[in-house]
Amino acid sequence: MRPASCGIAPEGWPCIGLAVFTTLVPSLLGCWLAAALGWVITLFCLHFFRDPERVIPQAPGLAVSPADGRVIRIEPRPDPFSGKERVCISIFMNLFSVHVNRAPVAARVSEVRYWPGKFFNASLDKASTDNERCGWSLADEDGRMWTMVQIAGLVARRIVCRAEAGDALARGQRVGMIRFGSRVDLYLPEGYVPAVQLGDKIFAGESPVARRSGDGS
Repeated sequence: MRPASCGIAPEGWPCIGLAVFTTLVPSLLGCWLAAALGWVITLFCLHFFRDPERVIPQAPGLAVSPADGRVIRIEPRPDPFSGKERVCISIFMNLFSVHVNRAPVAARVSEVRYWPGKFFNASLDKASTDNERCGWSLADEDGRMWTMVQIAGLVARRIVCRAEAGDALARGQRVGMIRFGSRVDLYLPEGYVPAVQLGDKIFAGESPVARRSGDGS
């Protein structure tokens, strides 16, 4: 059995390095209050950018959560790529969630689209259309189209996308992250139904979020 481990997302090292530097300087100068504040910021950065290993479910006909957080909406919404109404599952990440996002299914990236925007609280309904966001159109192994949208939140100011059109993704593979509080919307294709309920706390790459109709509950 592979031992559990918790790494750091590559995007976090500049922030962590800066926090450590601004902690060491006042420490060497004997400014203990500033040094203590620096250590608090350093520990927060280490916690925020943590990237734990996850056990990816291998059952067929299953989609895993693209984000850590809590399910705040399950409702039909217009898909941002096709405009067709599809069931959308919204997952809200608070400041203390793991912010690394993962592919919900094994798929090929058809398109990645970026929309500049505002920074309303990501839990608000208008965040799905007004906030800065990055949309992913994914074609799974059966040709079904999935849409995943990373939405920046009130504090978030940068969406990280590690993939581009044409890339093949494995289920649960790391694909990017959003810094400091945000949300991910997952639009289900026909033939899939939600495997979560409102209020559920779920984990990226590990928690089943949707399953193929007829494959059981």
